[in-house]
Amino acid sequence: MRELLAWTTERFAALSSSPRLEAELLLAHGLGVDRLQLYLDFDKPLTADELRTYRAAVRRRLAHEPVAYITGSREFWSRRFAVSPAVLVPRPETELLVEQAVGWLRGRLATTPRPVVLDVGTGSGAIAVAVALELPEARVVAVDLSFAAVATARVNAATHGAPVRCLCGDLLAPFVARPVFDLVLANLPYVVSGELAALSPEVRDWEPRHALDGGVDGLQAIRALVGQLGVRLRAGGQVLLEVGAGQAPAVAELLRASGLEGVTVWRDLAGIERVVGGSSIAAL
Repeated sequence: MRELLAWTTERFAALSSSPRLEAELLLAHGLGVDRLQLYLDFDKPLTADELRTYRAAVRRRLAHEPVAYITGSREFWSRRFAVSPAVLVPRPETELLVEQAVGWLRGRLATTPRPVVLDVGTGSGAIAVAVALELPEARVVAVDLSFAAVATARVNAATHGAPVRCLCGDLLAPFVARPVFDLVLANLPYVVSGELAALSPEVRDWEPRHALDGGVDGLQAIRALVGQLGVRLRAGGQVLLEVGAGQAPAVAELLRASGLEGVTVWRDLAGIERVVGGSSIAAL
């Protein structure tokens, strides 16, 4: 194993910032063990079948297929989520959206014991499931335009025992126009259409285009969602949106123009303005 990991790490160096980690993830997956077991068995030789399975995974990675699609899972919020090419691979920076959501909801419990949360464009369901597990008091609903994504979200909700209701539909279309949500979360497509070609091959060639393409200015889906909120957000309710680098000022202005108050921007660990939020006017 030691020699095999060294060999693979060298070949992954040109396509990954974490070549050793990726080599270990693929080998652990192929052997059906966790990464710790690799360190315990460093000098153990592989069988012919194990070596064949690992080589096939390495070839897929060298073709720029994301490791998460090869292994069928990705860790997010300290939990493992099933993923496939039908959904985006959950990113570490998206955990900021969960962090802000959980913090806001805990403050809301004092006045709303059973807050209703909506995750728009749920994909794998990672955001919705993480929030539901952190706040059992919340009623969490997830919606996505893709039937395949909704199916994946349902699998993840069931796997983690999270009571998330998963629906298929375009933004808020499945819901009647009345104030039903205390918190609306969304990590919608925000890549500018003209910049898709410049993305890494792992993203551009493998992840679902509809979950990436945000239109001419990257804000097409975000603008549509903000325009649909209207009375569907309860008095004093909150909206939290993940955005791309440099988009926070424009999204903040969209929220203000829609009548939301207390618009705030939060930076991720890389210092990028990543989450934008605003509140509906509280009832008098």
